[in-house]
Amino acid sequence: MSFTTQCNQIFNQAIRDYHIKNDVDTPINNPYDRESIENRLYLKCWIDTVQWHLEDIIRDPHIDPIEALQLKRRIDRSNQDRTDLVEQIDSYFRQKYSDVNVSPDATINTESPAWAVDRLSILALKIYHMREQAEREDASEEHKQKCGAKLNVLLEQQVDLSTAIDQLLGDIAEGRKYMKVYRQMKMYNDPSTNPILYGKK
Repeated sequence: MSFTTQCNQIFNQAIRDYHIKNDVDTPINNPYDRESIENRLYLKCWIDTVQWHLEDIIRDPHIDPIEALQLKRRIDRSNQDRTDLVEQIDSYFRQKYSDVNVSPDATINTESPAWAVDRLSILALKIYHMREQAEREDASEEHKQKCGAKLNVLLEQQVDLSTAIDQLLGDIAEGRKYMKVYRQMKMYNDPSTNPILYGKK
């Protein structure tokens, strides 16, 4: 089984598990061993799935402003958790390929493997929800057809992205590519670098 086949299976599992209750406050029940990459992948998609629905909720035009601010803060925390988790997954790849003999003419990719996996997780969510729209019983035929066409594009994109990730990992394993883990260094969450935060001291 390729790495992305495993990813897509775990992502679909996390999305299905979330939608059993379809509630952003549902506690996660991660079925995988805490130290495993499967655990990190499941957690990654669970965070993405909860955030997807938080983003839906905050766009309610009638939302109470106080509730909206609380949700915005929650989304900010979720984004930080998501970023931290991507870095953990990249650290897994760095460790896995640490003994590879890197070719002198090896090149670096535009993004690390984990950030590509991040996009794959979001893509699984887009596919799930676009399929939901394409099969909506209360929607017009035109709506369902449009969403069905978009679904086909997303499915093609999933195949292409999965192939590209597996090729990238193969290139890293063979020393044709090398990777670095750049910490995101987000400034707006840091009270020492966000002028609004350090200016309030």
